[in-house]
Amino acid sequence: MFSYRHAFHAGNHADVLKHTTLLATLRHLMQKEAGITLVDTHAGAGLYRLDGDYAEKGGEAADGIVKLMAALRAAGQEPLPSTPALDDYLDLIASFNPDDQLRVYPGSPFVMQSLMRTESRDRLKLFELHPTDSRTLTANVAQLNAGRQVSVQLQDGFESLKPMLPPPPSTSGSKRALVLIDPSYEIKSDYAKVSACIQECLKRFPTGCYLVWYPIIPRAEAHDLPRRLKTLSNQAGRPWLHATLNIGQRDLSLNERPGLSASGMFVINPPHTLKAELQATLPRVLDVLGRGRGKAQSVEAGGR
Repeated sequence: MFSYRHAFHAGNHADVLKHTTLLATLRHLMQKEAGITLVDTHAGAGLYRLDGDYAEKGGEAADGIVKLMAALRAAGQEPLPSTPALDDYLDLIASFNPDDQLRVYPGSPFVMQSLMRTESRDRLKLFELHPTDSRTLTANVAQLNAGRQVSVQLQDGFESLKPMLPPPPSTSGSKRALVLIDPSYEIKSDYAKVSACIQECLKRFPTGCYLVWYPIIPRAEAHDLPRRLKTLSNQAGRPWLHATLNIGQRDLSLNERPGLSASGMFVINPPHTLKAELQATLPRVLDVLGRGRGKAQSVEAGGR
């Protein structure tokens, strides 16, 4: 149960998709002054060393943020074609590496915290069940001196989310929430838990913004999950967006492990700007990260 560690995968192509989508969504939501409750159900350690043992063992950042940053800095070549969402993401990563050396990668908790506003009294709730990662997350968050604005709890995010919805009203009286759900899916039951969690969320607080990350792998549950989420969204009368990124297969003749090549983000109640932003950004990302047979990207939206 506790074998998965995001430190092995930090900064990979799945993180690029996840955090570009998360950041673009947050930017739009933060245009309103009213405070917002942010929740990460599977927060991990929060910050990751790309030059540490875990990341170097997996080496997955090499096919993700490392390639993107290299393309951005490539001397004597055409610069990486930019979009506002891609620029925003790369600027955020650069802010954690002020010496221009890519050593640190911020996980979702620090992506969210970077946009939080003290004056609006935004709140960030972080749940992590892995005991080691929870301790590391607590230590990393302590460096922020954020006080009650950010809380960390060693709890099951699926169960802990339920009593938090609907969220408490902001100072203006409005209720707003963004929830990121991104379990490891190492346990097959995680797929069903995600569906059940979203179904419960839409009953308790249908206007919340819900982001679900999932791996695209040859498993029936993985293929069924986005279809199930579309059905739940449509039944609740809520708009949705589904984005996928497949960087293609490795060259197996090099005796490399195939590894994860594709993942998806499903967003319920997305900002109206998100579809166009991702349609402009994902082809740019794929131009850099694409590596072989099967590479593709897609963005579709539905609902009202």
